[in-house]
Amino acid sequence: MHIAEGYLPPLHAAAWGVASAPFVVHGVRALTREVKANPDSTLLLGASGAFTFVLSALKIPSVTGSCSHPTGTGLGAILFRPPIMAVLGTITLLFQALLLAHGGLTTLGANVFSMAVVGPWAGYAVYRLLRRFEVPLMVSVFFGAFVADLSTYCVTSMQLALAFPDPGSGVPGALAKFGGIFAVTQLPLAVSEGLLTVLVMRLLSRSSKGELTRLGVLVAGEKKEATVR
Repeated sequence: MHIAEGYLPPLHAAAWGVASAPFVVHGVRALTREVKANPDSTLLLGASGAFTFVLSALKIPSVTGSCSHPTGTGLGAILFRPPIMAVLGTITLLFQALLLAHGGLTTLGANVFSMAVVGPWAGYAVYRLLRRFEVPLMVSVFFGAFVADLSTYCVTSMQLALAFPDPGSGVPGALAKFGGIFAVTQLPLAVSEGLLTVLVMRLLSRSSKGELTRLGVLVAGEKKEATVR
């Protein structure tokens, strides 16, 4: 994730940009509807975007041309659904590329696809599956954030493997190598992000009960549990 500027071949960079574009466009429409229908949600939207920006700016050097760090996308995906997170994640990545030299403009499409598209959708899917089986809210939040983080790096490993296949074992061999290197730093980071997301959700359950209830995160009979667990 946050593949460096100019690191991907031009054709790969363009292809990932094309793949990401429909998700971002759909997200813009979803975000516009949300803000128009519920103007009071802008504060929580901003907080979700800031959470992603701060966490994903804390980078640890990893594979050449990339880095490991939390992503922060699980929280926004759980609160506002993955389409809106695609927009917030894209804005985050764009600002980081322009202001922090973190990632790049040519690799923006690839970084958006891994962090702002696949990560939120994978994390949200796990969160919803666990909630369907009546797993406690905070446990579901933890695993949603954990999977959102880890799946981002699985996609990044694939992107790097496709661009730089191993001379002997091809794409599968490169995928195993990139994934193995990422796992050393990313597994503990994913656990840490899951715990931090739970902490933030607990704080929100105390300070923004009405908004979380409207968003469907808190439901009748669970408010007390979500507050005290």
